[in-house]
Amino acid sequence: MLNKKKTFAIGSVLAASILLTAGACDGPTAAAKANENISTAADNFEVQRKITAVNLRSGEFIFFAEGRCSLDIRTSDVLVTCKRGPDEYSKDHFAQGPDIFWSAVQQDPIDVSIYKTRIIIKPEGIIPEVELSTGIQ
Repeated sequence: MLNKKKTFAIGSVLAASILLTAGACDGPTAAAKANENISTAADNFEVQRKITAVNLRSGEFIFFAEGRCSLDIRTSDVLVTCKRGPDEYSKDHFAQGPDIFWSAVQQDPIDVSIYKTRIIIKPEGIIPEVELSTGIQ
């Protein structure tokens, strides 16, 4: 019972601080708000995407993923995390370079608000799960 109260208290404090910070900002354009909300939905595996990478010199596909996938675009590579089942995920990455073209296409439209910011707080992500392993090393 104490853990639920502590989790609720931490979540409430985080939500209040986020709302206060968001309230102080100037309002973004409708397109920017929709883009932000779609990105949040994709990071929560709510968006169906088709992601491909092609070697421009050879014309060969070097990467293909289709499904509910999240992208993490970095300077030298792209990380793709996809939800494959209720509790099944896969993580792939490929290097970016001058000869590689990649695209991520959203396959189905989703309903997002242009008037509200989506904020998702998962208490289980705030309080870490600890695994204890004993034995001779």
